[in-house]
Amino acid sequence: MKELGNLAVVCARRPDVLMQIYDGTVSVHMGAGHERETLHSAWDNDAEIRRIVHELNFGKYAQKSDN
Repeated sequence: MKELGNLAVVCARRPDVLMQIYDGTVSVHMGAGHERETLHSAWDNDAEIRRIVHELNFGKYAQKSDN
């Protein structure tokens, strides 16, 4: 559960990301329309939430820089 706050901070900095908590599950939606992808985990699964944070910061869903 400690990682949930970290995930919230990462999502708050990304206008293209929506974080939703419902019925014990945290879902993170990236993109829109047919391009939208979702990652989800139990809200208290720190290991899985840490993996989602990593994906948003450094992995497949990291923001692309213009440099």
